Amino acid sequence: MGRRVVFFAYGGPEVLRLIEEEPPEPGVGEIRVRVRAAGVNPVDCKIRSGAFAAPGDTFPQSLGNEFAGVVDAVGPGVASPSVGDEVLGFTVAAAYADHVVVPAGHVTAKPAGLPWEVAGALSAVGQTAHHAVRELGVAPGETLLVHAAAGGVGTVAVQLARDLGARVIGTARPRNHGYLRELGAIPVAYGPGLAERVRAIAPEGVDAALDAVGGEAITVSLALVRDRRRIGTLVDDEAAAVHGIRRLRGARSAGTLAELAARCASGALRLPVTRRYPLAAAADAHREMETGHVRGKIVLTLE
Repeated sequence: MGRRVVFFAYGGPEVLRLIEEEPPEPGVGEIRVRVRAAGVNPVDCKIRSGAFAAPGDTFPQSLGNEFAGVVDAVGPGVASPSVGDEVLGFTVAAAYADHVVVPAGHVTAKPAGLPWEVAGALSAVGQTAHHAVRELGVAPGETLLVHAAAGGVGTVAVQLARDLGARVIGTARPRNHGYLRELGAIPVAYGPGLAERVRAIAPEGVDAALDAVGGEAITVSLALVRDRRRIGTLVDDEAAAVHGIRRLRGARSAGTLAELAARCASGALRLPVTRRYPLAAAADAHREMETGHVRGKIVLTLE
């Protein structure tokens, strides 16, 4: 038997339940992975809360878009990976479980030096940040403003932009300013007066902005960035439609994930895991995520 976190109605973290079931079987072109770690992301909390609810939704529903583990079964037509291989990969709302079935092309080999928790937390924020930095056209010598820079996506985006030769200004609470400096960003406190504080740091202007929070971040970005197509939001559909800015979504591929995993394993890319919770404590992980003050990533660990 295997375990899976599900919910039978939208609501707060308390709706999450752990059930037992027979492990799913892989079909043609699919593999089954025995999960060792699964990342927790803000979108998981939104799904659970009903933020994306639509007429006709059915239950139970499950959660989790990223994972790392060991292949324990392969379906017909799969030449690679093989049973016993250590992998990390991506799925859609299925990774909070002992087993996950995915197409073989949705995983990549886990580098030997990459901890399970980091491997399980990398795909969503890593690929989202990778796609965002490139969609915004960040170039050497430019200045990128990253809102919520101490979060998972922000952490990776800061480093990728710095690697491209850009200067990065990152918004965060004062207690995270030292952390942002370690990543190579210039920290600035969010809140009233943010635009003026950024202008004081970059009087010559800001070339692009990446938003992961919405609201004030959009307003400030519009005031600082001339070209609206170089403002991207990960969360605010309405602002994207009204102001003509980019609504960024995470493009995913095993190739990009392999590149990011190799950089993490070598130490060239940092992704700190702030808290680890057992699968049975998924509700507690969601409660912490919803405080809105998570540095790096929260991960569910499975034995």
